[in-house]
Amino acid sequence: MNRRRWLVTSSAAAGAGLLAGRSALAALPKRELEPAIRALPIRLHFNENPYGISPKARAATSAAFGESGQYDSPAMEELAALIAEQEKVPADHVFVASGSSEVLALAGLAYGLAGGEVVAPAPTFEGLTGYVRAVGGYVHDVPVNDKMVLDLDAMDRRTTGAVRLVFVCNPNNPTGTIVPGDKLRAFCESASRRAVVFVDEAYHEFVEDPSHRSMVSMVRDGHNVIVSRTASKIHGMAGLRIGFGIARPDIIRRLQGLMMSFPNVLAARAAIASYRDPEYQALSRSRTREAKRYLYGVLDDMKLKYVPSHTNFVLFHTGKPIQAVHKAMLEKGVMVGRPFPPFMDWCRVSMGTMDEMKLFASAFREVMRA
Repeated sequence: MNRRRWLVTSSAAAGAGLLAGRSALAALPKRELEPAIRALPIRLHFNENPYGISPKARAATSAAFGESGQYDSPAMEELAALIAEQEKVPADHVFVASGSSEVLALAGLAYGLAGGEVVAPAPTFEGLTGYVRAVGGYVHDVPVNDKMVLDLDAMDRRTTGAVRLVFVCNPNNPTGTIVPGDKLRAFCESASRRAVVFVDEAYHEFVEDPSHRSMVSMVRDGHNVIVSRTASKIHGMAGLRIGFGIARPDIIRRLQGLMMSFPNVLAARAAIASYRDPEYQALSRSRTREAKRYLYGVLDDMKLKYVPSHTNFVLFHTGKPIQAVHKAMLEKGVMVGRPFPPFMDWCRVSMGTMDEMKLFASAFREVMRA
């Protein structure tokens, strides 16, 4: 069950709990960062940035309305050039899309059509593999290991000559774990001789572990590697839909040939401003670190097992069916992550503001006592 279908089927029963919780949220003190408009239910389910876009990105969006009547705004080329400069690749190695989800979807279509085979970890983000299955392709699911880390050795063994693409999410969603850069590079060098390797780096900017490495270096060296990034996470632009892919020009042409539209100019201008605003990224990262530290303390106090995370979410063991936990939390005005088979008694929670995390902790303690 994907996340949208899960929300549709699970949220109808929560109305009374939401009304009861609105007064609690209204009483919260003003936050230090200007947040997006937040109303109950508290959204700790989609790994969003609770503070929204930066003030500079907001100003850039307003200033861009003059370009909104143009099909051929230069904003896309300017954003691609900025990313190319920051990532030290030629500009023709970058293409801008409507979020990294579009890059994932295009790859799923391009390599999954006509029975294409894809290797992917399980569980992982399904933005690519869902499209592979939808167009008649086959996904070889390779379970994560007992530490919730991608099992690259097993994935490499599964990558036969019939496999067209290998998907890696690093850091992985929903586990929050990373594969050290040297090990991932060795895997990419091996697997990319047999198939294209797609590395989803949606949470790259949150990682502070010195062993972590982006696989953009593999693209620079000419390998069969695609890297996707998004402005939806640390940049807070989930609703604006802007992201990009980095790959060789021949691979980009294959993906772009399947695009049905192009990103909007307001999102591109906002992204340009945000990618030039490292201070806001650092502030978002710091607030996320603070929220995770608080959540770890809550879980330690409750003696619940969790996976140390390199992202803006944490996966932890409740010992109760996630459907029941999700429903009970929603009735208290807090949305938590959907089921991630086979970990059906684990819960993924996104990092909110500290006020939201405290409300989560209070509601969660009540749910676990019930």
